[in-house]
Parts: sequence; C-alpha cells; structure tokens
Amino acid sequence: MNAKERWERESLAATLKKNPERKPAFETSSGIPLERVYGPLSGDPPANVGFPGEYPFTRGVQPTMYRGRFWTMRQYAGYATAEESNRRYKFLLAQGQTGISVAFDLPTQIGYDPDDPMALGEVGKVGVSIPTLDDMARLFDGIPLHKVSTSMTINAPASVMLAMYIAVGKRQGVEPGKLRGTIQNDILKEYIARGTYIFPPAPSMRLITDVFRYCKTEVPEWNTISISGYHIREAGSTAVQEVAFTLANGIAYVQAALRAGLEVDDFAPQLAFFFNAHNQFLEEVAKFRAARRLWAGIMRERFKAKNPKSWMLRFHTQTGGSTLTAQQPEVNVARVTIQALAAVLGGTQSLHTNCMDEALQLPTESAARVALRTQQMLAFESGVADTADPLAGSYAVEALTDEIERRAMEYIAQIDEMGGALAAIERGFIQNEIQDAAYRYQKAVEAKEQIVVGVNEFTVEEELKLERLRVDPAMEQNQCDKLAALRARRDPARVSELRTRLETAARGSENLMPLLIACVEGDVTLGEICGTLRGVWGEYRPTI
Repeated sequence: MNAKERWERESLAATLKKNPERKPAFETSSGIPLERVYGPLSGDPPANVGFPGEYPFTRGVQPTMYRGRFWTMRQYAGYATAEESNRRYKFLLAQGQTGISVAFDLPTQIGYDPDDPMALGEVGKVGVSIPTLDDMARLFDGIPLHKVSTSMTINAPASVMLAMYIAVGKRQGVEPGKLRGTIQNDILKEYIARGTYIFPPAPSMRLITDVFRYCKTEVPEWNTISISGYHIREAGSTAVQEVAFTLANGIAYVQAALRAGLEVDDFAPQLAFFFNAHNQFLEEVAKFRAARRLWAGIMRERFKAKNPKSWMLRFHTQTGGSTLTAQQPEVNVARVTIQALAAVLGGTQSLHTNCMDEALQLPTESAARVALRTQQMLAFESGVADTADPLAGSYAVEALTDEIERRAMEYIAQIDEMGGALAAIERGFIQNEIQDAAYRYQKAVEAKEQIVVGVNEFTVEEELKLERLRVDPAMEQNQCDKLAALRARRDPARVSELRTRLETAARGSENLMPLLIACVEGDVTLGEICGTLRGVWGEYRPTI
C-alpha cells in the first residue's frame, strides 16, 4: 500500500463519512476530472509536505479542504450603535456571508463607557459601542446565536465581551455549549503593535487562561483566543516576522496555560490564529503553509501534545488593510482579490476581504457587498477550491515554504534565548524589528524600488466621488442617555455587591469568568468592570 492509499484509508474515509463533499464529482470547464489531492507522478510526497489533514498539516487541516465546505466568509463590520451594526450584519448575512465578525469602537476596546471623559469623540467611530449587556442583546437581535459563528475583535476586555455573549445566548435560550465563534483575546500583540491594552502582563495572562479553563468545559465549541499576526504585519513586519512573532506569542500563551495547571490537550484544540494577506502572492501562500508546519512541530515536539487537533494551526485571514490606497480606490478591488486568492490557496479557515473605500472611511453597504462578492467569486467561479493545496509541489512555493520556516525558526530561537515573547517585548526587540522592517519598506517606496500603483507610479489627477458612510454625531449623546437610563433603573445595591465581589476575586486566584457573567447580567457596565479591575491591577505602561 502506497502513501496515498494509506491516507485515503486512514484520514480521508472518516472525513467523507462525517462530511460528504459538496459535489459527487469535480471537473474543469473542459470536463477534465479534478482529483482531491495531487502528488508526485511517482513515489510519495516528502514527509514535510505530506497529505492534507495529516501531520505536519503543510497542505491543510482537513483531508478534503474546500471540497467538503468553503471557508467561512466572515466580513468584519460594526459602527455607531448596536442597532445600526445589527442592520449591517443582517444585510451581509442576506448577501451570503456565513459568519459575523464584530468591530468594536475604541472606548469599548480599552474598557471605557461612552460617558467617560476618555471616550469623548470616539464613541461609535471605528466600531460599535457596547458598554452593556442590553447593547450586546441589541447587536444580535433577530440573529439566532446557535445558527451563526461570531468572531469578536476584542483583547484587553475580551473576557467581558465573552461574558456578555454568553448572557445574550441565555436570553435567546441558547446554552453556552452550543455557541460557536472566537474572541481575539491576544494581549501580547497589543503590547507589540496595536496599543489597546489595559492591564499589566500578569493579570492580563490570568484573564486569558481563565477563559481557556472556563471554555474547556462550558463553551467547548468556542475558540478561546485568536493569536494575531495581522496587526504585527499592519505595523510593518515582513511575512517571516509575522509568522515568527505570532508563533512566539502562541508559545507564550501555551506556557502560561501550563503554568496555570491546565493540560496541553485540554486547551490547545481551542486555540486559533489570525493572519494578514499581502500582495506578494507566492510568498503569502508559502507563509500560511510554513506557519501550519511550524506550529504542528512546536505542539507535538516541544509541548508533547497527543491530540492531533492540538497540532493543527487553524486560522482566519484578513486582506491587508495597510496595502489599500486612498488614490484610485477602485484598484483596491484587484489588490484584495489577489490577497484573498493567496489566503484560499494557503488553506485559510475563514476570510475577511477588505472594502475598496477603507483607506478613506468606514465601508458603505455597496463597497461591503463588492468585498463579499470577491470571496463568492473565488468560491463558486474560480475552481481553486476544488482540489486541496493545488500549488503543492511547485518548485517556487515549496522552496519559499522551507525558507520562511527556516527564518521564522531562527527568530523563535532568538526569542527563546531572551526568555520568551514577553521578555522580548519588554526589551523592545520585537517592536524594533518591526519598526526597522517598516522603515526599509517606506524607503523603498520613496525610492521607487517598490512600486505602489497609483501612489508612486501610474498616478492620475482625480476627484474622488465615493459614496460616504457618515456616523451621526448625535449618536454619542444617545449612547450616554441610554447608559444614564440603565443606571437609573438597575438595582444599585446589587451592582455594588457585584463590584465588591469582583474586586475581592481579582485579588485572589479564582476563575473570574463566572463572576463576569454575573456582573453583566446584573447590569454592571463594561467601564465599571474594567474600572474595578484597574483599581486592583493598575494599568500597563510600556517601559521602553
């Protein structure tokens, strides 16, 4: 029995029994049959390439990949109030989106209520304002949580947003065990590249491992963290650095969970990742393949995980926001298509395609529809989803995969020598490497060594006449009024009791998730919860 026959018997058969393929047969427009997976004309594939659905997962995490089902089409959206964002989600779902991705405004991301002086002028501007459980309920009004998968891009207060989501599920009659989705919950990349942190590292990591432990038993279908390379790349890193620094952060989270007393196979299957997709097409495809192979080895060899699901790097991809141009914005449709194709050929599990107007403003409905249609065109018209890892065996792609893996491992070894990701962050090593890469790229653009179409070459004089999405300035005051009404009708004694319990628990070591759920159900606001925790733990201040 050759390797392919063994794969078909041991891996493929079980998958087909559980999840049949989309069609009984796949073929090209000329009637040429397409195999599930292709390999060498003679002999077996190299061990570090292998077959999809098997260690080291270079070729994907499922034996049939998109022949079984397409990636989740998850468009990132959210602005102004819960009601307005709810309308956008329903619009996207009606257009064929298959998952929800929530963008929160800056006050929510850093744990402030809309009426806090720190929130002035920022409420609802770059995402939706969600200070209370009632807001979260309005956000998902008419959207059955047991039928949709939801991703929430939230980090420092991720545990609070998850508590609200669980509570909304209860209101809908959906048990936590039936909820599916992801919270980003990745504080290390906030220290590195994004800045929406609240608490110092130790209590931040405690919140993360509390989520790991709670979801293991109570919300087993939930991805407890989305370890993010996206923002590292947006800050200016190279593809190699994106892989290396993301996986180094992943190692730190695994180590923190082990120190907290968790067994690796109890939480590792619920880890997820989030990567960027940029313009250098072949490098991007190779990057995803290299990241999967690296993580599989790290989990099996370094952390001795036994469950194959613990070895799998499952990831969401977003096309590169920093690559979009305000000049000739229609060209962004082509950029996004190339980037999305790289993500699909690289084996992503879910995908957001940026809108052509995002370099200028929040996306309009028409721009969001074009972005979603880009994914649908790739899925239903291009044929690239009809065979697994179709670029495997390409001399260029395999060589790039090997080289990205090698260079990323060199970075990870260097970070290990420093004492791990957190130590490297505190020394400024990771930040400086990203800043140097960003500087080199900008110098190359200015010297026209790197051409950006419409920016430093192929420019035109134009008057932009795009449809505009405007956030009503009165919305901020309306949010403050809703908050005042909530505070007037709730039970102040109950709120005081819950905040006191939270303060005591934060000084101890109990898992905070059950208490956070009780707090949001008792109408304690996001700002009050985070304010209580700030009083115990303080705030993070960079030392470099």
